[in-house]
Amino acid sequence: MIQGQYEAVRVEQADGITWVILNRPEKRNAMNPTMNREMVAVLTELAVDSDTAVLVLTGAGEAFSAGMDLKEFFRDLDDDPAGRWRARQDAHRWQVHLLRNFPKPTIAMVNGWCFGGAFTPLISCDLAVAAEDAVFGLSEVNWGIIPGGYVTKDLSLVMSFRDVMYYVMTGKTFDGKKAAEMRLVNEAVPREVLRERVVELARHLQRLNPYTVKACKEAVRATWTMSTEQAFEYLWAKQDQLRWVDQERGRDRALRQFLDEKRFRAGLESYDRTR
Repeated sequence: MIQGQYEAVRVEQADGITWVILNRPEKRNAMNPTMNREMVAVLTELAVDSDTAVLVLTGAGEAFSAGMDLKEFFRDLDDDPAGRWRARQDAHRWQVHLLRNFPKPTIAMVNGWCFGGAFTPLISCDLAVAAEDAVFGLSEVNWGIIPGGYVTKDLSLVMSFRDVMYYVMTGKTFDGKKAAEMRLVNEAVPREVLRERVVELARHLQRLNPYTVKACKEAVRATWTMSTEQAFEYLWAKQDQLRWVDQERGRDRALRQFLDEKRFRAGLESYDRTR
């Protein structure tokens, strides 16, 4: 169980699902230095928390996050080089390093506004489900700036070149249905069933071998920008590593149950983790 009280983040835990909630609803959960600092602490602790099987990142109220807090993250730090450096390091650490390398499955639940800098933690999560009426936008062009940090690069990894160019250059918004169509999120559902759908997805992940799930997400991320030859070598080594670290001996159990005992249909269901 996670310890500590936070000002800009709320953590709720139930039955293996940990809900990490960006908690500045009056600011549409804009990410300020306090939130970034607290998210570093939260993710560091949850990474080794035995009560966390799946992490869900979402926002309080009617927004996922409106991006970086323009006043606190930018204007207030203009004349504070040390503070600006710390704030940028905290933002990078939780949004990129800690979230992308989180050892448990992560799901972004986009419950409303998702703008600018919020695209990085969204893309850093392994999976994403959005409300159909959620509003997405890259409004930086309207502010005389570009989508900074990792946002522009991250968009190019999950969306097509034409879609990225269109929304970055125009600043136009789009909804959850369009986000799913462009593959920014896995799917979009009506707002009233959003949480139910995320719980259903989390429960499915919980039923699977956690060592294998961890290895699968690491393999996808590691090979994302590798050459074919590099990926081939990496994946063979990763498979060998999994056989050593998997305390459930999933590969051995699955082969025995499928080939010898004829207990399940390969590719259609999981092996029995209790035998």
